[in-house]
Amino acid sequence: MKIWHISDTHCLHGLLVPQDVDIVIHSGDCSNDRDTAKNTNQVLNFLDWFANLEIPHRVFVAGNHDVSIERRAVHPSYIRDLGIIYLENDSANVAGLNVWGSPITPSFGRGWAWNMARHKIKIVWDIIPENTDIVVTHGPPQGVLDLSINYKTNELEYCGCTALKNRLGIINPKLSLFGHIHNNKKIKNSGLLTHSDGTTIYSNGTVVEDGKMQVFNNGNIIEL
Repeated sequence: MKIWHISDTHCLHGLLVPQDVDIVIHSGDCSNDRDTAKNTNQVLNFLDWFANLEIPHRVFVAGNHDVSIERRAVHPSYIRDLGIIYLENDSANVAGLNVWGSPITPSFGRGWAWNMARHKIKIVWDIIPENTDIVVTHGPPQGVLDLSINYKTNELEYCGCTALKNRLGIINPKLSLFGHIHNNKKIKNSGLLTHSDGTTIYSNGTVVEDGKMQVFNNGNIIEL
């Protein structure tokens, strides 16, 4: 089984090179603007591209920039009617794999979608079934391909979600796929990581770099 994992395409999906794979999974932030009308157009443009990829299975989870989906200007039923497997705190069986997806991320700034306070977010991860093979989230687990700069202190920090990390440690899925935390000129977060116990492969599929919003890679290819 070959999987193409991408995330944080931010309206630049047309610059990606489609891959010969069984499944493509997008971990959110296909769009940019907070304005509902602008964001709706951006999301619809992405969905048209995504739905027409010549790949048997197409899975999509929204991100914090995808405000038109949270506001239901673009409804989940519309996305699913395109033949896309859209996940919003729920599961689907995809080519024999149990896949669970969520757009929820710890709160950051104002006006973005799917944010939840860190002290409350555990209730979301607790519903992930223990037989899940692939967990698709917009944001990363804490300490895994999530290094960023705290612009208030100008210090580096691992800014992923601790509660998600703890839940993944219980489930031990085959894959944990996410994005949200981009590369920047000093830090590389995109790519694959397997911890020493080898039970889970982690993938940050972001394709853009902070501040530039230019495609610098083509996502990650994972074989199961």
